[in-house]
Order: sequence, then C-alpha cells, then structure tokens
Amino acid sequence: MKKILIPTKLDTVTSTLLTAHGDYDVIQDDKTPLADLFKLHADAYGLVVRSEVITVALIDMLPALKVIIRAGAGVNTIDTKYARTRGIDVMNTPGANSNAVAEEVIAMMLADARHIVAADADTRAGGWEKKIFMGRELAHKTVGIVGLGHIGQLVAKRISGFECTLLGYDPAISTERAQQLGVKMTTLENLFASADYISLHIPETPETRKLIGERLLSHVKPGTTLVNCARSGIIDETALRAVKASKKLRFLNDVYEKDEPGAKTVTDIADLMLPHLGANTAEANYNAAKRAAEQLIDYDEKGIVSFVVNRDIPIGLDEHYCDLAYTVARLCRCIVQAPSPKLIESSIYGSLQPYSDWLRTSIVAGICDDFDRTSSPRQTADYLQEMGITYENRPVDVHKKFDNSITVDLTAVVDSQNDRHVSVRGTVEEGVLLISRINEFDKLYFEPVGSTLFFLYEDRPGVIGAIGRLLADAHINIEDMRNPHDRETNRSLAILKVNQQVSTEVMERIRTEITARAAFYIKF
Repeated sequence: MKKILIPTKLDTVTSTLLTAHGDYDVIQDDKTPLADLFKLHADAYGLVVRSEVITVALIDMLPALKVIIRAGAGVNTIDTKYARTRGIDVMNTPGANSNAVAEEVIAMMLADARHIVAADADTRAGGWEKKIFMGRELAHKTVGIVGLGHIGQLVAKRISGFECTLLGYDPAISTERAQQLGVKMTTLENLFASADYISLHIPETPETRKLIGERLLSHVKPGTTLVNCARSGIIDETALRAVKASKKLRFLNDVYEKDEPGAKTVTDIADLMLPHLGANTAEANYNAAKRAAEQLIDYDEKGIVSFVVNRDIPIGLDEHYCDLAYTVARLCRCIVQAPSPKLIESSIYGSLQPYSDWLRTSIVAGICDDFDRTSSPRQTADYLQEMGITYENRPVDVHKKFDNSITVDLTAVVDSQNDRHVSVRGTVEEGVLLISRINEFDKLYFEPVGSTLFFLYEDRPGVIGAIGRLLADAHINIEDMRNPHDRETNRSLAILKVNQQVSTEVMERIRTEITARAAFYIKF
C-alpha cells in the first residue's frame, strides 16, 4: 500500500477514488500542523496539497516521497527545484480552477458597479441611501483583457453576454483565435487608454513584475476599473496609489504577496478586497481533487507524466539540446519581429527525433514569453490549442545528414494582410551551442552567447565600416563577427558580438545609416 497524505481541505473525492482503487492508504488531515503530520507519516509516498507551502525542510521530513500533486494550477508554493534533486515529481491540475476565477472577475465587476457590499451593509443598518448608491451598467462597456490564456479566454466568453467591446493583449495568441473569441487584439498602451474595465490574467515573472505601473496607468481614462485576480506583483502599488485619486480609478483585488491573515499593503487603494477566493468554489475544488486522484493513478499504473511540471527532460536527452531548441526559437522570435505567432514548424534530426515532444516545449517557450519551459508535453499541446497556434513537426530527410540538429520555422502575423516568416537551424558541438543557418545564410556556426547584433541589408561597400564607426562612437567594442552574403538576393547579414549592451538609440542610428531591412539586439 502506498501512503498518500492530504494535509488540506480538499474535496473527499480524492480520498474516495484512491481508497476505492485499492493500492493506496489515504490520510486526510487538515487540522494537524504540517511538520507534526509529516513526522507521524514519514513513510508517505505521495502528497496532495492546495496552497500549502512545501519547503525544503518539509520535503526532507518525507524520505520516501516520490510525488507531490498540487490540486490547482500554481506551484509557486512548492520548492519544485529541490524536489527534482530528490527525484520527486511535482504535478499540477491546470484548468480545474479556471472557470471559478473567470466568474469571480465578473462577480467583482458587478458587485463594484452596483455597490453591492456597501449597500447591503447600509440597508442592514436601517439606511435607504439610493442616491449615494447610484451605480453603472456593465453592458456595452469596453473591457480590456491582459493575458488570453485559459482564464482570460473564459473571461471573454463569460462577459460576451453583456455585449461589451473586448480588447485583448497577449503576444502569444494567434489572430484567428482572438477573432473566434470576439476579441480585438491591440497594444497594451491602447488597451489601457480605451478600456472601461481592465482584467489582468498574466503570470508574475521578471518581465511582468510591476508591469502595471506609471507608464500604463498614465493612459487610463477617468473612472476606469482595474481588476486583479492574477498575481499581486504585476502591479506597481506605488504608481497606482499616485494616480488613483486624480483619475478616480476603481481597483478590485483578490491576490496578495502572501496568503495569510493580517494587514494588506493595498488596503488604502483597493475598493473591493477578497481573500484570494478565485478558485474557492465547490466545483473547482471537486474538479481539482478528482483530477489529482486520476493523475496519480495514471502516473502509477501507466507511467503518464504529462502533468509533471519539474521534469525538464526525459532520461536519454542531453540538456544542451533543450537549450538549443529554446535558443533557436528565441532567435526566430527576435528576427520575425511580429507580435502574433501563427505557425511553428520544427525539423528534429538524428537521435533527437524520439524526443520531439519534449523539445517542442523548449521551442514554444522560446517564442512565447508567458510559457514556462518546465511545462510538460501535454501542457504544451494544451497551450498551443488555447492560443490558436499551429505546430507541425515535419518529417526529416535523413539524406541531408543534419546529425542532431534542430530547425525552427516561425510564421507570424504582421497585420491583416501580411505574415512574416523566418527559419533558423542550430546544433551542438562538444557541448557548445551553434547557430548554423538563418534563412538563406548557411554555414554560420556562431555561438549564441553574450550581447549580439544582427543587421540584414542590401549588400554594398562600406556598410561594415559604418557599423564599426557608429559602435566605436558609442564606445562599444566588436569581439567577433560573421558577415555572409547571398548572391541571389544581393543581401548580407552582419552578426556582431560586442562587449556590452547596445541601446535602442545606437541601434536605430545604425539601422538608419545603413538602411537595414532588419536590425535587432539580443542578449543570449
């Protein structure tokens, strides 16, 4: 019998399904402190949790532990990296809570618009303040959705009954998928300037931390309502505090730095505060609990690891090739310089072919900033479907003898009339990543490390000299260079490794002087 600990208030369907299976001894106890419970059951094989913080110290108390299942999506409360070093697989149940969060967004919008909380309290106290509680209607308003993953898409569907104009921002979603949802894609600046309601559905990453700050908030219309049921760190609270009164913004919040009782930093600026109730519905709890049990059974009986979030690579795959897949895809994204990926095509050569599904995850992460490289193949497939991005892994011609190489082709939408395409191939030699081809420019073999500049231009004398001069004027030294020429198109590609970051102003100065067809900087 495998002992499974459930130290949380989770629907009993998990315990019921596992017990009925016959191979599991289930201990469900949400009263005993975690450390005390773990001491009593140090022989536990599996752990099913919700928002409990699972630290290194707690993991070490369970030497027989092999699997942790988060009944929900976020695993930020679990030390997944340390679990990996202990050979422990961490799984989640993505999507089980999504509808609950989407409905909460609508509930908060309506509650605030009609003063439900304050009016209830006043009426119970004997008041009858109809003038004070003059509300507004949600119908026909403009709603901006930042992040169109599973939850953002459900928000769009749920709010469509109010006949709102829907604006969206998500660089990863395809134009076709957005159109299916009735969402018009736009820039963040335009979304913030146009929307009456703005709902946030993006992860907290180094790139998104404090993204909702002074720059974006300066664009909002007076009276705009901002709803955050995503992560607290994506909002710059100081910037919001500075503009809230002058622009009469409404701020509805359900997320905090820590899920615990006590004073909250947003108390003075939040017009409606909930204690992280997004996933707190009976249906979401049941769905997550049921899936946790089903995934554990499939994991043990069938070896299905689709929902493992901390297993980067399978046994037998060299980690360098995951890095290569990510780097080749990231280079594609930088070159194509178009916001909406439409089609991703890969060619996986040599002994890498059996690992195509795993490498696909790194490729998608290289193209889509909001996608986590530690996601499972199953989660990758689900993400592509949600975003409306087509992915094709092409059969390869073995006669080309591109041993253990990876080619990624990216087609992205520029506007309603135009797409843009790029193709990049790379390989690994003695543990060193090498980019071997970019579009028509073959046999490059440059190592993608450090600060690198790319310029595509019509070939003519003096271009490299001009680039060198302008870099020198900015006190930037060239450390290495590739400068292939294609006779058929009369185009040249300059790839220069430099000793420091290059500013946007310097890049634009060079681009203008050499009339480059494309120019970009990337720090590998």
